[in-house]
Amino acid sequence: MSDIEEQFFFQCRALGLPQPEREYPFAKQKMKRNWRADFCWPDRRLLVEIEGGVWAHGRHVRGAGFEKDIEKYNAAVMLGYKLLRFSSAMVKSGEAITTVEEALRTP
Repeated sequence: MSDIEEQFFFQCRALGLPQPEREYPFAKQKMKRNWRADFCWPDRRLLVEIEGGVWAHGRHVRGAGFEKDIEKYNAAVMLGYKLLRFSSAMVKSGEAITTVEEALRTP
């Protein structure tokens, strides 16, 4: 887990939110893929991805990595998951946890 993922997990605990599963293998059974989501609330079918390296030209913003992420995210939606994506800055500012808190309140 990256430091920013640890920070997000801590925010979940601090707000008393239901604890997410980490590195959740959302496509293993139905699609036979080993894709994992950073965080998942399986009972709510909610996935969260924390995108690192956005400003440092990391994997998520370079061509091949970006296309693989699109494939993964589209598969998650096709399997019936809601997908929320956040940058490190969004976690640090509290925007990510506020959005997740709202998503968990929404049926």
